[in-house]
Amino acid sequence: MTDRYCVFGHPVGHSKSPAIHAAFADQTGEAIDYTAIEAPLDDFAGAWRAFIAAGGRGANVTVPFKEEAFRLCEVLSPRARRAGAVNTLILGSNGQSNDLKVYGDTTDGVGLVRDLERHGVTLAGARLLVLGAGGAVRGVLEPLLAAAPASLVVANRTAEKAEALAADFADLGAIRGGGFDAISGPFDVVINGTSASLAGDLPPLPDDLFADGATAYDMMYGAEPTVFLQWAGERGARTADGLGMLVEQAAESFFLWRHQRPDTDPVLEALRRAL
Repeated sequence: MTDRYCVFGHPVGHSKSPAIHAAFADQTGEAIDYTAIEAPLDDFAGAWRAFIAAGGRGANVTVPFKEEAFRLCEVLSPRARRAGAVNTLILGSNGQSNDLKVYGDTTDGVGLVRDLERHGVTLAGARLLVLGAGGAVRGVLEPLLAAAPASLVVANRTAEKAEALAADFADLGAIRGGGFDAISGPFDVVINGTSASLAGDLPPLPDDLFADGATAYDMMYGAEPTVFLQWAGERGARTADGLGMLVEQAAESFFLWRHQRPDTDPVLEALRRAL
């Protein structure tokens, strides 16, 4: 019997998730059907209920519905509760029983950390800078702090938002927040979690941002390096984009649904060739 899954978004036609999960299913022999569904902006919950009524077992959730997904869950993972957002919905206890509660989890942070590890980045003892203070950043702070960096700075155009975000996670490690104008490096790892790359913009950053051997990581990706990665590369940093994060967070969702952990390397390579 084929189980149904989907990704909800608005828009969602550009999503690579159906191709990623089809590759995971082929690799593991799991019988799933995974599609993209554009939910109405004013009725995400209705779209989820209709999907479940049609036999759906779980879903990924992308912009702009992650907070709404959080609110409709009956049970939340600790990391989803911390993030205040959900990108993975599971009907029933990991989709494997007759328990029909809606479980919510977030896999973005795990995806980021695994991709950084793929690139040989050491987080333990490192000085980290995360740019931005929106939902994308909130979703990755817990696993970053769990890796025991020496320090983590959240910088945002609105300093108060970064300060509030850092305060929410202060019990997990050495974290502080502030404005872009208060950034004082150097840093070993700089992660761009702002939406500036989508518009081809660059946050106002100092030239002495990077320590020797530092890594610059952009959660966005494309056929060409983002403006942030181009800027970082010109200043001697190693660079990596967020395509691997996309694949790794998808693999974690697949594991939550199917209890099978796919090999992400060939899927990532195929996606990279197709860009």
